Amino acid sequence: MKYKNLVFFVMLSIAWGTAFNAIKVGLNSFPPVLFAGIRYSLAGAIMLSYAYLVTDRFFPKSKEEFLQVLVAGFFMIACYHSFLFVGELKVTSSVASIIVSLSPVLTTGTSKIILPEEKIDLNLIIGLLLGLIGVIILFNPGTLNILKFDFYRFLIFLAAFSFAIGSTLTRFIDTDMPPESLEAWAMVTGTLFMLITSQVFLEESLILDLNVISVGSLVYLSIISSAFGFLLYFNLLRELGPIEVNLVSYSAPIFATLLGIFLLKETLSLNTIIAFLFIFIGFISLKKDSIRREISKWR
Repeated sequence: MKYKNLVFFVMLSIAWGTAFNAIKVGLNSFPPVLFAGIRYSLAGAIMLSYAYLVTDRFFPKSKEEFLQVLVAGFFMIACYHSFLFVGELKVTSSVASIIVSLSPVLTTGTSKIILPEEKIDLNLIIGLLLGLIGVIILFNPGTLNILKFDFYRFLIFLAAFSFAIGSTLTRFIDTDMPPESLEAWAMVTGTLFMLITSQVFLEESLILDLNVISVGSLVYLSIISSAFGFLLYFNLLRELGPIEVNLVSYSAPIFATLLGIFLLKETLSLNTIIAFLFIFIGFISLKKDSIRREISKWR
């Protein structure tokens, strides 16, 4: 199909963007960390089945591969989703998606600091500063008073930062494990972390107010946003490469915002739009050289 990659990119943007709305809906019936754990118990089972079918190395073998699974499961699945789900208790799905769009900027920044082959340059400094300005604006929707602190927005920032740390550390460990197998086992590991946190540390209630809408949001998150979304992601990663796939972080908030406005009656302030533009321009600054190389290939 001539426009296959474009269609897949739009589908992935919708799947990951509307996930923020589905989380918001499901939180009316589920405790946040338990909700995230149940979601990934279902998604992990689907991804394990897929990885078993399509890869020639299903199980991690070396201690480095086990460590990589542990790191990805803890930071990219458990920490990211625990912080995100708790944060969305008080933050709109559109704002949550925009804060999370900071992840590529943070990932590049942490990579430059942690990975020895990466160099700190002016583009990095400018990109991080622009992203930081965007976050400050998001944290203060009515004014730019930097003393005003929003705990729940900060939790979502921690979610984005956790994902960035996890992405960088998995690259630092650097194994030959297929990404599908790594993602599948990371989901299972992350699920265990979240369920233990939910029941042992937070003592979240197991008495759930289940209804068609809450169960529907759980199924949607598990199958469409997680399992189907990652299948699209892996396909696009092979076809387009990481630079172009990262752009989904900036298209997904568009769908989260539209659905939030029309379905959940959320509002979007001018400050939020300005913050998103700062974060996006920060990403462009960070990836300027890579984007130029990609444009040269298209030409």
